[in-house]
Amino acid sequence: MRPLSLTLAAILLWGTTTIATAITTEEKTTAEAKSAPPQAEDDQMNNARLRTLIDKAGEDVTGRSGFWQFKLEGYSVLVITDENADRMRIISPITFANALSETELMRITQANFDSALDARYAVARDTLWSTSLHPLRSLTDTEFLSGLGQVVNLVATYGKSYSSGALVFGGGDSEELNRERYEKILRKGRSI
Repeated sequence: MRPLSLTLAAILLWGTTTIATAITTEEKTTAEAKSAPPQAEDDQMNNARLRTLIDKAGEDVTGRSGFWQFKLEGYSVLVITDENADRMRIISPITFANALSETELMRITQANFDSALDARYAVARDTLWSTSLHPLRSLTDTEFLSGLGQVVNLVATYGKSYSSGALVFGGGDSEELNRERYEKILRKGRSI
């Protein structure tokens, strides 16, 4: 599988207007946003606060309010917001989607159920992405940083454990698949 390297220019071809429109039309109203307890206005997340967090966490931060690209642990990350629609999205490219086999597609779908947790694998624009979504205003610093870490961990563990690095939700396939790999390694070790 060839690694995917995206530049800000390539992402800009995608168009921030297209992204903001997609966020606005697809996610404008969510049950989370409606059921979240009201926060004091000074406690609400906004682009200025998010930029402060991104500057502290990321390296080589570029972009403008509502659209930032930076490096984290060597991985390209984009954070896109729409304050009017109350949405925030963290995304990081993994590989070309057309290179995914049926087995890999099945595996990332399994991971989305139990080991990706708050982050998810997603396909758009012929790219496999790691992504995390959240209403912007109710987002806390800790939730943003957790989402950021989970997105990067999904990229880093793609092709291995497919884990966001947090926990594994019981009842899915990932724990069993990881246990099978672990036991196979143990058997191999005992045979040496």
